[in-house]
Amino acid sequence: MGICTWLFLGGISGWLASIFAGTNARQGIIGNIIVGIIGAMIGGAVFTYFGGHDVTGFNLYSVMVATVGGVILLAIKNLLFGKR
Repeated sequence: MGICTWLFLGGISGWLASIFAGTNARQGIIGNIIVGIIGAMIGGAVFTYFGGHDVTGFNLYSVMVATVGGVILLAIKNLLFGKR
């Protein structure tokens, strides 16, 4: 995937993850993109470990994997630093 696709996928999945985790009002668009991109890596690793597929392109499955990874990332962040 190209850099623009990663940014777009990161923005969408990070925004969805922040809604699920209740951090949407505090993050902003840059935070959502960062959470989405890192979440895609985490989600891809988790799904691959359990026999699923990695993020392969811009499709519904990849958005779901990245969103799950983003929720995992935000949950870990909230455990370590608390909700601020």
